[in-house]
Amino acid sequence: MDSDELFKRAVRVIPGGVNSPVRAFKSVGGTPLYVASGNGAHLRTVEGRDLVDFCCSWGAVILGHAHPEVVEAIQRQAERGTTFGINTPMEVEFAEFLQSKVPGLERVRLVSSGTEAVMTAVRIARGATGRRRIVKFDGCYHGHSDGLLVAAGSGLLTGGIRSSEGVSPAVAEDVFVVPFNDLEAVEAVVAAHGRDLAAILVEPVAANMGLVLPAPGFLAGLRRVADRCGAALIFDEVITGFRFGPTTYGALCGVIPDLTTMGKIIGGGLPLAAVGGRASWMDHLAPLGRVYQAGTLSGNPIAVVAGLATLRVLERENPYARLESGARKMADAINRDAECRGLDRVCVQAGGLFTVFFRRGAIRNLNEAMVSDTKAYASYFHRMLDQGFYLPPSQFEVSFVSMAHTEQEMSRFVEAVTT
Repeated sequence: MDSDELFKRAVRVIPGGVNSPVRAFKSVGGTPLYVASGNGAHLRTVEGRDLVDFCCSWGAVILGHAHPEVVEAIQRQAERGTTFGINTPMEVEFAEFLQSKVPGLERVRLVSSGTEAVMTAVRIARGATGRRRIVKFDGCYHGHSDGLLVAAGSGLLTGGIRSSEGVSPAVAEDVFVVPFNDLEAVEAVVAAHGRDLAAILVEPVAANMGLVLPAPGFLAGLRRVADRCGAALIFDEVITGFRFGPTTYGALCGVIPDLTTMGKIIGGGLPLAAVGGRASWMDHLAPLGRVYQAGTLSGNPIAVVAGLATLRVLERENPYARLESGARKMADAINRDAECRGLDRVCVQAGGLFTVFFRRGAIRNLNEAMVSDTKAYASYFHRMLDQGFYLPPSQFEVSFVSMAHTEQEMSRFVEAVTT
């Protein structure tokens, strides 16, 4: 069975043939891939092709695929039971581990997805403040709950959609959208509507319109503005949590939000996410408070042990300098080549993250990211795929370096890009 035949079967039973839109290859063209297995930095397709994976399950597998310690933890727990819907010792240990690594994380609630974590954080902010409106940033993606699909990034940009049908206009009216890195625009909203604002929600490093870095002082400015108007500052660290170091990006840059959401890495490749913050905010959650959140699979024991195994490996190995060095060398080589050849191409990099944009100059917000030539990206995607490298099938997603990638594989990648 090959990918073509599987996709033909899939479109008969799954909307669009995929269970998450970006997998459909709409923005790059061609038939979506089907993966049979993964190991380390490599994927094996159902046709038997070996690919070096720079998508890494959208950043979830920072250790690489099928890391033996994670696999062992999953197997041990599966033998004891897969789900109970009852408290387990592991979820307490996991929450304590997160608390020990993230400043200001006085309470943690475990959930099953980043969407659920951010939805819960916004609900806490509204319940605690008695206010209903929020500020978010154009091109930042915070999952697919209704209000957060307004002017969102990630798969919506991939499909050429800036918002989603099915979102009530009344819900959309509660969301102010401003450009990323534009502190003046935030201050203008606060000046006009500060008494109605429950939260300011941001990806501290934007990673759903391609990689866009925060301008100096931007995050600290959001902290000041939130304090001034009494809104919660929420950092969506579903991608960035434990990505740049053994903690959150907020901790690393010295800006502590009121609430933080995490996912991907902390689940070790399984569905697990978290929302946490100071007790004065988190204790509004039921059963202590009147903000309701629940889930049968919240704190699922298999996901928790996979996440804990992953975080302990990261703590022990401390791979962050190597990930940053490898990604920076790739970005520098790609940018030198583009400059020498006069190409409209720039590689933006931070830590083990990178995005190749097909345009020139720095990217500070969604409008500047959208200038990128998406047809050139599609050509680049398929050229790299032909040479054995799997990248995100969208200009507006981020590529990842994992612990499993070797210097030789990264050098081969640069050679493939620049020739």
